[in-house]
Amino acid sequence: MPTAPEQPDRLARLLVIEDDPDQLELMTETLEDSLGEGCVISAVCRKDALGHDFQAFDLILTDYNLPDGTGLEMLADIRATCSTPVIMVTGENAVDIATSAIRNGATDYVVKTPDYIDTVPLVVQKSLAMTQMLRERETVHRQALSQLQSDVQRAEQEAATDPLTGLYNRRNFEKHLNQLFAECQRYPSNLSAVMLDLDHFKSINDTLGHQVGDDMIVLAGKTIAEVLRTMDVASRYGGDEFVLLFPKADAQTTAGIMQRLRNSFWNRSGQALAREVGLTMSIGIADVAGSGVSTPEALIAAADEALYRAKAAGRDCIAGPDFTMPRADAA
Repeated sequence: MPTAPEQPDRLARLLVIEDDPDQLELMTETLEDSLGEGCVISAVCRKDALGHDFQAFDLILTDYNLPDGTGLEMLADIRATCSTPVIMVTGENAVDIATSAIRNGATDYVVKTPDYIDTVPLVVQKSLAMTQMLRERETVHRQALSQLQSDVQRAEQEAATDPLTGLYNRRNFEKHLNQLFAECQRYPSNLSAVMLDLDHFKSINDTLGHQVGDDMIVLAGKTIAEVLRTMDVASRYGGDEFVLLFPKADAQTTAGIMQRLRNSFWNRSGQALAREVGLTMSIGIADVAGSGVSTPEALIAAADEALYRAKAAGRDCIAGPDFTMPRADAA
C-alpha cells in the first residue's frame, strides 16, 4: 500500500513578480492549488518587489520583462541581500538570456510556452526540495563543525590544564610565565611569583589515604582559583605544590592575597576533614623589582627560595624578599 507523501512542517512562502494580471492570477491559483492556499505573495514590478524582505521567502519567481527593469536586474537586487532561490519565468525563449540568468544566480529558467503553467508547480516543488536538502545538509555541517570545534577546545583545555585541579599544568604555565615576564620588561611594571605547598601533606596521604589527599589538592586548587584576579595565573607545579603569578603586583600586595588564601583554605580544609584544625600552607613570594631578577626562571627560583625560608621559619608562614609573616590566626 503506497504511503502518503510527507507534509511540509509549514506552508511554503513564495513571492511571484509578474506584471501581467492574467498571468499573475493563473500562477497564483496554480501554485496555491499545489502548495496550499495563501502561499503566494505577489508583486507587479521591480519597485513593488523591493518593498518585500526577500529573506522571508522560500522561493521567488520573477518575470524577465518588468515595467521598471529586467529580470536580471531583479535577480541582482535579490542576490544583493540573500540567497533565496529564484526561478525566472519569461516569454523570452533565448539561450543567451537563460544562460545569463543561471550564471547570475537563478536556480531555474521557465519559458512561457502555451502549457508552461502545468510545469511551474513541478519546477517549484523540485527547487523547494533541493533547497530543503541543502539547508538540512548545511545544518548537519554546522552541527558537525560546532562539535569539532568543541572537541578541539576541550582537547586544548585538557592539554593545558592539570586534570585534578583544573589549574594550568606546568608546561602551559611556563608559556604564561615567559609572556608575562616579557611584558613586565617591555612595559616597566612589576610581576610577583608565588610558590606554595601544603604543610605535612605526606601525613594526610599516610593516615587518611590518597583519595583524601587528592580531595585536599582539589580544594586547594579551588581556593586558589577563587582569590585570583582575571589577569593572574595559577598552576599545579607537582604533587601538593602550586605556583602563581600576579602581574602588576609587588610582594607586599601579593602577601595580602596569600594571607586571605591560607586562612580560607585552613577553614575549608578543617570543615572537609570534620575537625577543628585545618591544613596550613607554606608560601614563598618574590617579585621582579624586589629580587632584581633578569629571567623568568630566576623569578621562580627566588620564589622557591622564599618557600624554603617559610618552611625553615616553622611552616604556616609567608616569606617574601624582606619580610616573614608567621602563623597568623586563621580567620
